[in-house]
Amino acid sequence: MHFGYKKLYIGGGLHDAEDGSKQKVICPANGSEVAEIAEAGEKDAVKALKSAQQGFLYWSKLSLKERTSWMNKLRKAILEKERVLRLAMIYEMGKTYEGSYEDIEALSNALDWYPNAMKNYRDEQILDYEGTHSHKMIHKPAGVVVAYLAWNFPLLNVAFKLGPALASGCSIIIKPSEMSPLSAYILGEILHEIKFPKGVVNILCGPTKQVAQILTRSTIPAVLTMIGSTATGMKIISESTTSIKKLGMELGGNAPFIIFEDADLKKALDLAIGLKFGNCGQICVAANRFFVHEKIYDDFIKSYIKRSSEIKLGFGEKSDADMGPLVRSEDVNRMKLLIKDAISKGAELKYGGKVPKEKESNGNWFEPTVVTGLTTEMDLFKKETFGPIAPFMKFSSEDEVLELANQTEYGLASYIFTNNHERIERFSNELEFGEVQINGVKYAIYLPHGGIKNSGIGHDCSHLALEDYLIKKRVSNAL
Repeated sequence: MHFGYKKLYIGGGLHDAEDGSKQKVICPANGSEVAEIAEAGEKDAVKALKSAQQGFLYWSKLSLKERTSWMNKLRKAILEKERVLRLAMIYEMGKTYEGSYEDIEALSNALDWYPNAMKNYRDEQILDYEGTHSHKMIHKPAGVVVAYLAWNFPLLNVAFKLGPALASGCSIIIKPSEMSPLSAYILGEILHEIKFPKGVVNILCGPTKQVAQILTRSTIPAVLTMIGSTATGMKIISESTTSIKKLGMELGGNAPFIIFEDADLKKALDLAIGLKFGNCGQICVAANRFFVHEKIYDDFIKSYIKRSSEIKLGFGEKSDADMGPLVRSEDVNRMKLLIKDAISKGAELKYGGKVPKEKESNGNWFEPTVVTGLTTEMDLFKKETFGPIAPFMKFSSEDEVLELANQTEYGLASYIFTNNHERIERFSNELEFGEVQINGVKYAIYLPHGGIKNSGIGHDCSHLALEDYLIKKRVSNAL
């Protein structure tokens, strides 16, 4: 399948890059070209900044009711183009067709939920102890937003930024990853088709030096927000200091998945499979390190290997696959190096660990992989895997596993399975992660999603996300 040539969306129009540059979009499942996009450069980035500046002047003055009307119109148009958007995601990053629905659902929900969330942002009255003044805190849109997005959930990541930005009254420049820009460019076509107000949303993709550095170092943006790696987040923070900007960042993770002997083992097993191999392990909240109590360790590993062996690899609209490919060939090599490092330090490869024979000829495929004997010296313990490798470690006590789980620079998601209420209370308080999920997993647009330590600043989803896009003003009136 080929989606043709897609243009930049800037200032309400579809444009070629100023210098005529183009970029091929390659399917990671088979190496075929599936689209060509206009590749933005420095002049396009400057154009987008000026466009967003003008767009903000218009959008910020609209009433919430008017903004809501436009967001509803966009939501309806997206749902009408659901199939082409889902196909775009499948071919640009190798998602399963079932997996692509999550992105559409998130985008639809964000455009629907955030206008209602804004209605609940009331002026805050402040008591004057002397009775001489009345005081209130009012909320206003911050300004131009620049959003840098990861490739793993192309439209879900758009949703997490677009919804609160538009509802709050901000204009936004969306820079999708160069590895999965196609669906975002198609969103630009949809915005153009419905004649969305000019400059309010701008979409462009291009090399870091020619695009991202221009956007980050500009004094025009009031907000820089991103979903991506910790290293990229640090770089953006460093380069943003040409002016004081609000920062919102969802960065890397190293999630512990802790299973005690009293857990519901069927539920734990189901989620241990889903949270590791969903999206080929390319999820910031993926289970990264598995800690299993010694009393159930051997039986759990045996069941996990069996379930791993049953996972179907594949992609495409009509495929019933459970797992697609890795996004880059470099990641296939990275998986091999992680396994090699672990084995050299005493781990055992129990299942997988290689490219499937039937898929050696093309695409970035890697088998679901199970490694036991994980230790703290291994890269699989210290680094975010972002791939289909499940490393296991045995533990015997609460103190031991709590220390191991927290032994990381990251602090995004964590998972614990136990029916001991005192233990639940302790781990809820002492796990050093922005999210602690107990005996289950739930993510939704109304639930806060954010990390601590080197995993981020602020939140995506929920009313807390709006804080990144709003400024607060104190208004004091003498009586």
